[in-house]
Amino acid sequence: MKLEILKELNAERAARRPVIVVTDTSNGEQRLVKANEIAADPLRAELAKQLRMGKSGNVEVGAKKLFLNVYAPTAKLVIIGAVHISQALAPLARSLDYDVTVVDPRTAFASPERFPDVPLVAEWPDVALPPLNVDAYTAFVAVTHDPKIDDPALLHAFDRNCFYIGALGSRKTHAKRADRLRAQGAKDSDIARIHAPIGLDIGAVSPAEIAVAIMAEITAQLRLAPKEKEEAA
Repeated sequence: MKLEILKELNAERAARRPVIVVTDTSNGEQRLVKANEIAADPLRAELAKQLRMGKSGNVEVGAKKLFLNVYAPTAKLVIIGAVHISQALAPLARSLDYDVTVVDPRTAFASPERFPDVPLVAEWPDVALPPLNVDAYTAFVAVTHDPKIDDPALLHAFDRNCFYIGALGSRKTHAKRADRLRAQGAKDSDIARIHAPIGLDIGAVSPAEIAVAIMAEITAQLRLAPKEKEEAA
């Protein structure tokens, strides 16, 4: 790999921006494609597919055999609320290689005994969230049912362009939440991004089943193409 490509690759990775190195296997020629350049690239379909999968792979385009080396940031999951659902969701997400953090100012809930080996931040969202560097490779889940905690957290998620935003509650509860968020400056387009009721509709009842439904919805949002996401909704 040429030094200039390596430097650019390292800079993108340090900034948690996905990048793909395209190698012509017949002659070793390489070029780097940034995520914001994919839409205009001749290989956009292949590049977009491999990036969604988060895996490197060989492709054939015309007479060329290419290797697409995908460098995607490790996905994060920020859970607002150290509740029973979170106790099931955190280890499930970690098993899928997410970096998980649980945020809840209520220290009776956010305790190491209830969340062994999971990073806990027992602070209010305005203090807890900025250091977490929430970004476009972050899934954001609000499950406290307490507007004083969930609402400011959701506003932060809007600003940080999370790839998934979900919130616990019925449609009636969500309608009230939407009114509160609008009153605090949220746009309708922001509110439309919230998955609520949270999780895929699989008839989940127990905290563990709800956690599975949430993680399935997060996975669909990360991995499926836009048309496939609509069909899965």
